[in-house]
Amino acid sequence: MPQITVDYSAPLDRRGFALALHPLVVETVNTTLDACKTRFREVEELVVGDGTTDDVIVHVEIALLFGRTDAVKARLSEAVLALLPTYLKASEGVRLSVEIRDLESSYRKR
Repeated sequence: MPQITVDYSAPLDRRGFALALHPLVVETVNTTLDACKTRFREVEELVVGDGTTDDVIVHVEIALLFGRTDAVKARLSEAVLALLPTYLKASEGVRLSVEIRDLESSYRKR
């Protein structure tokens, strides 16, 4: 925990983003740096709206252990949205989104 997944079709400095994101998560949700794990999934095909644009996306999902308030989750979402443009290699037609959610009660780690 936290489990972070980034789906992206926009050119993104992945390592730089993760290295900046982890301390932000630690500070916002009171966890440890070594608990942060980020994986990236490149989106090969994407259709936005009616398909007439060349828009690209970056969607960040952060799954946390249960117990963070909605206010903390909202604060983290806003901070991630503010951080993302720094690590994008293009800004035109980029759609950014963030979701902070609770891990399921079945979550286990070893």
